[in-house]
Amino acid sequence: MQLPTDQETGRVRGFAFVDMEDDAQEEAAIAALNEAEWMGRTLRVNKAKPRAERSNDRPRGRGYA
Repeated sequence: MQLPTDQETGRVRGFAFVDMEDDAQEEAAIAALNEAEWMGRTLRVNKAKPRAERSNDRPRGRGYA
């Protein structure tokens, strides 16, 4: 499991990535946990989409100095 963190604060960003062994486990986890309540919050569970490729010609950062 991966818990992405905010680069500035180091705090977790409120979502995670979990690797599953196969499609059947993935579908079972989504069916069982999507919209389930956990610690007073509603979970949203779905399959991650591949990240789009970035071009190398655009500036990085948050746009301020």
